Amino acid sequence: MTEWAPDTEKLQGYDDEEWSRVEREYCGRLLAYIARRVRDVQAREDVLQETLLGAVRGIAGFDSMYTFEQYLFGICHNRTIDQLRRSRIQVLEIEDDGEGMPGIDAIAADDETPSRIVRGADLAWRARKLLGQLLKQWVQETWAQKEFVRLMVIEALISRSWRNKDTWERFELRDETAVAGIKFRALKRLREMAREQDPGGELLPALAVSTESGETSLDFDVGDTWRQQRVSCPARHWWARRIRGELEAGPLQFLDFHLSEMECRWCAANFEDLSRKHEVELQPLVERVHASTLQYLRSRTLP
Repeated sequence: MTEWAPDTEKLQGYDDEEWSRVEREYCGRLLAYIARRVRDVQAREDVLQETLLGAVRGIAGFDSMYTFEQYLFGICHNRTIDQLRRSRIQVLEIEDDGEGMPGIDAIAADDETPSRIVRGADLAWRARKLLGQLLKQWVQETWAQKEFVRLMVIEALISRSWRNKDTWERFELRDETAVAGIKFRALKRLREMAREQDPGGELLPALAVSTESGETSLDFDVGDTWRQQRVSCPARHWWARRIRGELEAGPLQFLDFHLSEMECRWCAANFEDLSRKHEVELQPLVERVHASTLQYLRSRTLP
């Protein structure tokens, strides 16, 4: 099953019909994401409207490193934090969860020259994009091989920094050396894929530190990339199959682990949205959201 994704060229052309479908497709899952942290119903709707309006205003600068859904949820994440700040709620845990989209200002040091900043930012962007591609490819290969325990082990180690001891006990492996072996083989495969996709070796030095220690010389790490680019998040149709009880043991085990133990907020939002019984309840909200974005769309398209 292919997931619907909007035509970004139409969105950047401020196409009303395409934006209207975006609102119909994403309002439910965005609202579920917001509701996990914002208690006030009116405030939730305000955050939702700010998210969609922010997406329209920022679409010209859409970063192809991310999917549109990642772009949208990144804005939603930031608008949710803004709302919590306005409500004077402590948000330290939320700010540190690695779900936001990093900016160039987080890459360059204050004492760097402008030309060095540009070169460093470009290298960091390409290295981060390549790392995300490698991780996604590894996840897809592992899923295709039905090695779901291996996938859960690596996600726990990379995304949540689990200790080897905790990991082998959780998955009932032989001992810590079994965890180390899984990690070694995963890193070996990542290096092989990196050489295939970066034959010139320009980005490999930047990624070498990432795969070994989780840190890089470009101020990002594997864990951040794993979370920000959602490399292990199952597609929406998997969650629909989970709700219908159609999954085999392996995928079911991973989905439940990813949702409950990795506490993925994006997937929780998708799961809750798909579990909603009465879609008609969202229609008035979708219409209000569209009314708030329509004025901006027309201001950019009308002479």
